[in-house]
Amino acid sequence: MWRFRWLSLALLLAGHAATQEWHSLFDGKSTKGWVEVTGKPFPTSWTIEDGCLKAIIRKDGFQDIRTVETFRSFEFEFEWKLLKDGNSGVKYLIQNVDEWTNKEGRQARARGLEYQLVDRDSPDAKDPTRYTGALYSVLAGQATADSKIGDFNRSRIVVNGDHVEHWLNGVKVLSFETVDPKVQAALRNLLPKGAGPETPLVRESWISMQNHSSETWFRNLRIRRLP
Repeated sequence: MWRFRWLSLALLLAGHAATQEWHSLFDGKSTKGWVEVTGKPFPTSWTIEDGCLKAIIRKDGFQDIRTVETFRSFEFEFEWKLLKDGNSGVKYLIQNVDEWTNKEGRQARARGLEYQLVDRDSPDAKDPTRYTGALYSVLAGQATADSKIGDFNRSRIVVNGDHVEHWLNGVKVLSFETVDPKVQAALRNLLPKGAGPETPLVRESWISMQNHSSETWFRNLRIRRLP
């Protein structure tokens, strides 16, 4: 009996440890594990440069990219770099994907909660809900952390059930619950057009990197699933 109990405990602990292992989302040299946010092949508005996934500026449209895998509770770490007036973001809990064509070409966007990345001196950083580390246009950061333009910065997103944290260069800049009425309203506004109040919110989704017509570099992308 005791041997059985110890074996069960060992298996339980082994399973728990397995969920905590970090794994890379980008090998630094190929697009393996990444596609356009619509699910189409990896778009030409992105490239690989110096071990980074890089959003580039084109004249035929801008498309977001996403992981092939989906995630529910997770801890995601990444490094990023923007230039002057740069603007980008990382999206999670994606509720919808839009695709359209305008005068700037074909566009493809993830509609989810967004960890904002921006040059603080950019016109796009209009208020604290649009500063780096904020939940874009929903919640401002509760703490401040410096980020460098033209150099790499470190960020982390934690989604653990309903609890979410945004970290920037070792500082937890924002903590919130997805059941917060503001966040719930934001999520519902991201659902496809025509979705009724009974439409369930997406709880498990891809992670998406935004191309906001700004050169942006992402590297050292790693994630671990949380139990």
